[in-house]
Amino acid sequence: MTASSPSSALALKLPHGHESLDAIDQAYNPRLRAVNLDGELQRCAQRSAATRQTLPYRAGVRYGATRAETLDIVPATQPDAPVFFYIHGGYWRANAARDFSHVALGAHAMGYTTVLVDYALCPTVTLDEIVRQVRAAAAWVVRHIGEHGGDARRIVIGGHSAGGHLGAMLLCTPWQDMYGLPEDPFVGAVLVSGLFDIAPLRYSYLQPAIQLDDGIVARNSPQHLVRPSRTPLVLSWGTLEQTSFEAQSTQMHRAWLQAGNGAELLPQAGKDHFSAIHGFEEPDSPLCVSLRRMVEAVRG
Repeated sequence: MTASSPSSALALKLPHGHESLDAIDQAYNPRLRAVNLDGELQRCAQRSAATRQTLPYRAGVRYGATRAETLDIVPATQPDAPVFFYIHGGYWRANAARDFSHVALGAHAMGYTTVLVDYALCPTVTLDEIVRQVRAAAAWVVRHIGEHGGDARRIVIGGHSAGGHLGAMLLCTPWQDMYGLPEDPFVGAVLVSGLFDIAPLRYSYLQPAIQLDDGIVARNSPQHLVRPSRTPLVLSWGTLEQTSFEAQSTQMHRAWLQAGNGAELLPQAGKDHFSAIHGFEEPDSPLCVSLRRMVEAVRG
């Protein structure tokens, strides 16, 4: 879609008060506010390659029937380790688990096993199917991570951007009814720069790839699917990002609290959309401290 005038935008009834299609693109294209995009992408690739070379790495473990349904595991050095279940971003139409191997560095230093989830991408599949696959991956981990040295009673979800959206969808899943699992199988979630009401993206530059419609938006906007849950939620973003990402997190925070659940906000000063996940590499960072606090609360 191309830019729209305010009058035609009014006719479209654009979500979140946006006045034009161009305004939505400006609000949700994180590359426009990146400090050093090329450098960041190069850093991510180099650190992920080094992680795969230096840490134990089991790639392509199958969790489902389709070719896309695999995950990578970075096992801890000790058995019965807490589990960091990480979902990558890419606006549901780009990237793979191995591209973000580096997020396992902080978790491994804390003695955690990391699981990096792969899923099929739009437009080959719909967002409904991606959510199904990530739910299947999470259910597989709950049932089978013990075979890989992890403790299924101490799984923390992590996600970034589209992965933050998918992590929130996991929190809103009726696990008992759909999978026969405990209703709240995770000890916490740390979601960075997530998308929790995806309605604006239907009118964005992403639409040709992600192909949203009314039903997909309604079924996959976790801000409007919140249920009572014992899973604490940390919502983070970089202060250099567009304010739309902050708004997405603060609105999800409000919805999670209104359901009687526990949540907190964690803005990261001086970080953009891409550098906001650097903290997952450092065990003493606010992101990893949040992960550790959730795990230790269960032990306590």
